[in-house]
Amino acid sequence: MTPIVVAAVLAAALIHASWNALAHGIRDQLLAFTLVGGGGTVSGALLALFVPVPAAEAWPPLLLSAVLHVVYQMLLMRSFHLGEFGQMYPIARGTAPLVVTVLAAVFVHEMPDAWQLAGVLLASAGLVGVALWGLRGRRTKDAAPQGPALVAALGTGLAIAAYTVVDGVGVRASGSSLGYIAWLMILEGLAIPAYAIATRRGQLLTQLRPIALRGLLGGVLSVFAYGLVLWAQTRAPLAPVAALRESSIIAGAAIGALFFKERFGWPRTAASVLMVGGIALMLHGS
Repeated sequence: MTPIVVAAVLAAALIHASWNALAHGIRDQLLAFTLVGGGGTVSGALLALFVPVPAAEAWPPLLLSAVLHVVYQMLLMRSFHLGEFGQMYPIARGTAPLVVTVLAAVFVHEMPDAWQLAGVLLASAGLVGVALWGLRGRRTKDAAPQGPALVAALGTGLAIAAYTVVDGVGVRASGSSLGYIAWLMILEGLAIPAYAIATRRGQLLTQLRPIALRGLLGGVLSVFAYGLVLWAQTRAPLAPVAALRESSIIAGAAIGALFFKERFGWPRTAASVLMVGGIALMLHGS
């Protein structure tokens, strides 16, 4: 990978952690993801006016990805509802890179070179360290929901891995990464707002008003963050891009410590060092 691709993915990771923190900071997660989805749809629709429509061969993976993104959002909402941001976010993101490496090898026939593979493994070790740190010492009365929260977070990670590979195929066939992200956001962003309208009915606008700015900002940031990732996937193998993207875990852990008063601790510091080492190895192999 070139330095500009690395910089783009790292920027996407920081932006991604930021919009997830905005969503987590809204107590009612259905309202949060309604606004994020609505903001993403509006942003995608505006972008679609100025960019090419994806090529015909990109539409099957595009439609499948939209479904996978909705599944991902539902599982992420559930994990945020059940657990701490600094715990659920690392688990959800940390399971993806190694799964992407396997899926990319099987379905896209992308085998990372030795340096890239070593970087992915080292970075993944850091990500797993951050995730496991949130699980230690859970012996209090709030330990009951830990199992369901963990299942939701792991399911979120598997959904991330699935849509990452599907989007890698789709965006390369689309002819326009901007066109692909625009239509992806239009399609995936409609499901949760539609569900909220159907279930909340007359109360929805009143409930949304106090948090509208934060939620819509999260939606705009989500478009920008994933757009950078899709662009990177057209210029680098999927596995190292996925590993670099999940450096958002480090940013998420820092955000959890600074804004949600959640612990960071020396294991997350060590995991950050491993993440930086993995990035260095991936750059060495570019």
